[in-house]
Amino acid sequence: MAQITAALVKELREKTGAGMMDCKKALNETAGNVEEAIDWLRTKGLATAAKKSGRVAAEGLVGVATAGNKAAIVEINAETDFVARNEQFQQFVEDAAKVALTTGNDVEALKNATMDNGKTVAENLTSLIATIGENMTIRRVSVLEVGSGVVASYVHSALRPTVGKIAVLVALEAPSASADLEDLGRKIGMQVAAVRPIALRIEEVSSEELEREKAIFVEQARASGKPDNIIEKMIDGRIRKFYEEVVLLEQTWIHDGESKVKAVVEKSGSKLVVFERFHLGEGIEKEETDFAAEVAQAAKG
Repeated sequence: MAQITAALVKELREKTGAGMMDCKKALNETAGNVEEAIDWLRTKGLATAAKKSGRVAAEGLVGVATAGNKAAIVEINAETDFVARNEQFQQFVEDAAKVALTTGNDVEALKNATMDNGKTVAENLTSLIATIGENMTIRRVSVLEVGSGVVASYVHSALRPTVGKIAVLVALEAPSASADLEDLGRKIGMQVAAVRPIALRIEEVSSEELEREKAIFVEQARASGKPDNIIEKMIDGRIRKFYEEVVLLEQTWIHDGESKVKAVVEKSGSKLVVFERFHLGEGIEKEETDFAAEVAQAAKG
């Protein structure tokens, strides 16, 4: 009988998404044959993910969990929007976000963490895949924390209070937490969700991003045919406008249409430390499919 090594178990786990102990048992049952072990897991309903792992998962939900001065945000993807309406899936996203509060920003640590039922997050996800019948993945996770103050959350297009299509965390440092500070954080979260800033402060805008915009401004200014000294002023004005559009603290406060975000934060006596915005499926290349062709193929068996 072949020796069941840790490397063999790891290989099977990566191929099937099944739990470590299930993989070890499958290899023992099949004398260490990985392909037979995959089939063994599939017969037990533990490796449905193996057949679906190649499918693009760009739908799903983002979820948040908060605990005092700490909050977590996760994105868990599925293949279709129908899964987002499934209560089991919604509950899993909620529960995974709560677990993330203890595991931090590491997706692998989150996958390996134990949930209330004694199984790992990854094992519960595999079971959910087998139940619902779609490929699902834990894409990313982020945890924010402040020494004193609040980490507020805002969920847009929420299907439940803590899960939806867009979620934002806002970390505000202050001498103490308060309902007013929580409300401010939520309103800033709404701003972030709606206006999509790329940085908190001007100095945090990447040089590549700035140079790309500046090159566009230069070409537009030169096309005007104005003298160089006027062109220089035009470029400076456009860059200031650019910062006002993409830097959170420089943006106009959407809740009154007049104040700057930085002025609103200063008035509250707090300090806006960092924000995190997860937009479901952002950056995932969705697979284009021909529905008619899929139906025709299915009809052929």
